Amino acid sequence: MEIDEKKEYPIPADSWPHLNTPDNKPIVCILIGMAGTGKTTFLQRLNAYIHEKKIPGYIINLDPAVANLPYTPNIDIRDSVKYKDVMKQYNLGPNGGILTSLNLFATRFDQVIQFVEKRAPGVKYVFVDTPGQIEVFNWSASGTIITEAFASKYPTTVSYIVDTPRCVNPATFMSNMLYGCSMLYKTRLPLLLAFNKIDIVRHEFAIEWMNDSDAFEEAAKQKEKYASNLTQSMGTMLEAFYKHLRVVGVSAITGTGVDEFLLELRRGAVQWEQEYLPELKKLRDEKQRREQERQEKEIRRMKEDAARDAGVKVDLGGVSPFNAMGQRVLLNMDNQEDIVSFEDEERAAMRDDDLSYLHVMQPEEMDDDEME
Repeated sequence: MEIDEKKEYPIPADSWPHLNTPDNKPIVCILIGMAGTGKTTFLQRLNAYIHEKKIPGYIINLDPAVANLPYTPNIDIRDSVKYKDVMKQYNLGPNGGILTSLNLFATRFDQVIQFVEKRAPGVKYVFVDTPGQIEVFNWSASGTIITEAFASKYPTTVSYIVDTPRCVNPATFMSNMLYGCSMLYKTRLPLLLAFNKIDIVRHEFAIEWMNDSDAFEEAAKQKEKYASNLTQSMGTMLEAFYKHLRVVGVSAITGTGVDEFLLELRRGAVQWEQEYLPELKKLRDEKQRREQERQEKEIRRMKEDAARDAGVKVDLGGVSPFNAMGQRVLLNMDNQEDIVSFEDEERAAMRDDDLSYLHVMQPEEMDDDEME
C-alpha cells in the first residue's frame, strides 16, 4: 500500500456519529513500546483521563508477564494464560514464555473480538497494551493475528511509545525510528509516534532531527566515527518516512499531551478509512476471486473424474478422442492429453461399450503363473 506523503487528514467534528447504536465503530489504539518506555504507565494516564472526561473506553492487556497493573483492564490475558505455568510446561525462558502465551491466547482471539463487539456500540476508544518485549508482538504470528483482527473491523492506529531521554543519543534515536518504520510497513496501519517522558526532556530536538537532516548529521558527528557514518546514512534513508509520520509529545506522569494524542487517534481513524479500508476490501475481493476460481476448477475436476468412473463419455469440446498414434485420450484440467492406459482389459471393456473390440482373455488362455 502506498502512503500519500503530502495528504492531510482533517479531524471530523464527530468521530462517532453512530454512538450508542450497533453501527458505532470505536477507535482502536495498539500501544507498542520497548521495556521501560513508560507504555503501561501512559495507558494508566489515558485510562484516568477518559474516566475524568466521562469518555467511554475499553482496555485490553496482552502482557502475560506483568506483575501489577496500575489500571483495571476489561480483558486481561493473565486470566486465561498463566505465564509461569507455560514456562514450566514447555521448558521455556522468559521471552519464549511470553511468546508462547501470546500465541495460545491468539488462537481464541475471535472470542475477544466478540466481547469487544458487544461493548462497541457505547465505546469510543479501545486501548490495547502489549508486552514490553517489542519483537514478541511486532514480529510474531500472534501479533499479526491480533492486529489484523482489530483493523479488519474498527479504525485502528498503532502507537509507538518512545523513551525521549534515551533518544538524545542519535544512535538510539535512529534505532527507534527504524523500529517505527518497520511497524508502519509491516502493519500498513496509521502510525502515531508518541515521545514519552517529556517532563524530563522535551521532544523538540527529535522533531528538528526529523525535519532537518543537517541538524541530525551534526549531532551524529559528535559520536564515534563508524557509528556516526552509519547513523547518518540511515537518517538519509528515512527522510521519506519522516514526511508522513505523525508525532506527539506526552508525559505519563503529568498528563501533558494526552489531548493531542487523542486528537491524533481521531485523525488516524480518518486515514484508516481512506487508505487501509479500501486496500483491505481490495485484498478481500482478490482472495474471494482466487477462492472462487479454485472451487470452480475443483468442481470441473470432480465432474470429469466422476464421469470417467461411471463410464460416461466426457465432452472434449469437439476434439477427437484419439491422438495421431491412434491412442485413446482424455483431456486433463490443463487441456493436455492423457493417454488412457488400461492394465486390466476386462475392466476397460466394462467401463466403455465402445471398447468392445478389446479382446478379453479367457481363463483357458492364461498360463499357470497368470492363473495363480
